[in-house]
Amino acid sequence: MSLEKDIMAAMKDAMKAKDQTALAALRAVKSEILLAKTSGGADLIKEDEIKIVQKLVKQRKDSARIFSEQNREDLSEPELAQAAVLEKFLPEQLSEEEVTAVIKEIISKTGADSMKDMGKVMGMANKELAGKADGRTISTVVKTQLT
Repeated sequence: MSLEKDIMAAMKDAMKAKDQTALAALRAVKSEILLAKTSGGADLIKEDEIKIVQKLVKQRKDSARIFSEQNREDLSEPELAQAAVLEKFLPEQLSEEEVTAVIKEIISKTGADSMKDMGKVMGMANKELAGKADGRTISTVVKTQLT
């Protein structure tokens, strides 16, 4: 079953349960997927759908962080709740140790030895770890391994 169908099923369940937080998050994903379909013309593959969900989770978490910094917990909590709903549709995230192991393997394959090679390593890491780790974690691990 495609991610879009899973989201539609979850939307129906959220409507029945009158869960407004989940419904808002799922509607946002549905909207983004429809926009991507109509703008791209071709059908979305599962990786594209996962990237959309990751982007929305990141937006929610960033908004929640900003609201928390401004002492607006009333706005931060719904954002975090929506992020939690969306995270259920993402593949299981790798731990930092697992990401480090993959990065070390990529560095040995490419022969990277300094920060000058960071772009090459990041490109390969982002392809290999797509959906399994967020960009910030990947970037941090690459920087520590190349210094």
